[in-house]
Amino acid sequence: MFSAPRLEIETTLKDFLQRVSLDLAEISPELSPVSAEITRFLTTGKRFRPLFAYAGYLAGGGQNDGTSLKNMLKAATSLELLQACALIHDDLMDGSDMRRGAPAVHRYFENYHLENSMRGDKVQFGLSAAILLGDFALIWADQLINESGLSDEQLRRLLPLNDLMRVELIAGQYLDVRESAATTASVERALKVARYKSGKYTIERPLHFGALIAGTSPETISSLTQFGIPLGEAFQLRDDLLGVFGDPEATGKPAGDDLREGKRTVLTALAIENFSASQLQSFNAHFGDLNISAEHITELRNLITEAGAPEKVEALIEDLTATALQALKSEHISEKAKPYLNELALMATKRKI
Repeated sequence: MFSAPRLEIETTLKDFLQRVSLDLAEISPELSPVSAEITRFLTTGKRFRPLFAYAGYLAGGGQNDGTSLKNMLKAATSLELLQACALIHDDLMDGSDMRRGAPAVHRYFENYHLENSMRGDKVQFGLSAAILLGDFALIWADQLINESGLSDEQLRRLLPLNDLMRVELIAGQYLDVRESAATTASVERALKVARYKSGKYTIERPLHFGALIAGTSPETISSLTQFGIPLGEAFQLRDDLLGVFGDPEATGKPAGDDLREGKRTVLTALAIENFSASQLQSFNAHFGDLNISAEHITELRNLITEAGAPEKVEALIEDLTATALQALKSEHISEKAKPYLNELALMATKRKI
């Protein structure tokens, strides 16, 4: 169903990264690690965001072929660069070691510093380089939109939404940082983090992104929100489960990574709400310990399971997904888009990675 748009997205991304690599090489050959790492980082990915933009474009009445579609997909590929910025900075803030089965970007540059016998502190070098590479990705996202071939009218409709999406994303990142430092857990606060840090820029705003390029009505935008908000929260709740119980071979991150990083997610908030005093003491003894052992990860997983939190999160995912799918009955969403939206909903919530 998505083979043709996915191929266009992959081709656009490959061609664009080759060009920016040449641009960096003209500035200095010492920028080659930067272009190599962003190319490696973006080689894999589920491409959910541009695919949701594609479905939003169809939902808003866009044609499923021709130059207009090609230009829309080129602009939508910018969402992969926006995500790269978010993930690179997120891994840095969380102190993550791995992403997609390889060293996180800041760890890559630490290793680069070490392997090249450079002076100074390798950790500071890695942090600095990762911040700058994330900044590059954000700039390149705008560059790709500007080069997409969209008309002036399409850009006037799209750019305010693009700005809002980035504000929401960074606001969500801050709320996530703050929640990890909070002295109490809250399901309500964790849900807000899930909505703004991930859900909105993964699903709702990409849907709007495509629909606005198509030139849709306010009613269609509203219907896509009713679909996108609950589905985006379900998407992040699935991430919460995978961050604790996911298979490292599938997720590309160490087992129980969210436990190591002390992530205050809906999953952990629900568990904490149901812990006894002794369970809470045992949980807090190791939650957020960057040097946590495999045995203690297992212990924390067992505590979360005993509290019934995974089942509650699964039930939330089911309810939120059902709410999203109910929204697809709207007459303001083009019928040709509904099979695509339905399939993406299942891909986003039933995944193992």
